Amino acid sequence: VQLQASGGGLVQAGGSLRLSCTASGSIFSINVMGWYRQAPGKQRELVATITRLRTTSYSDSAKGRFTISRDNAKNTVALQMNSLNPEDTAVYYCSLRQSGHDYWGRGTQVTVSS
Repeated sequence: VQLQASGGGLVQAGGSLRLSCTASGSIFSINVMGWYRQAPGKQRELVATITRLRTTSYSDSAKGRFTISRDNAKNTVALQMNSLNPEDTAVYYCSLRQSGHDYWGRGTQVTVSS
């Protein structure tokens, strides 16, 4: 399984970004896709996840500002991020969990300037 993320960049506080990720390879019918992030000097943390039935879960910091979505036919997951603030600066990683295995993309940098 390979995951390719895109859409990161530099944005001013209060702005928006949309991250996208495409999964390829042996994708099973039951899986959970999601986004995690890792800021400098911090551990990787959950941002949001979504099942194939589109049940979603968000971190407290993401609730109300970020929206995760997916296209099962295309094996893609997206993260719409609004009202960004400097604390959102991190490398964002796309993930896919299936059959007890976790797969990760390379990550895309999101930088929010104040």
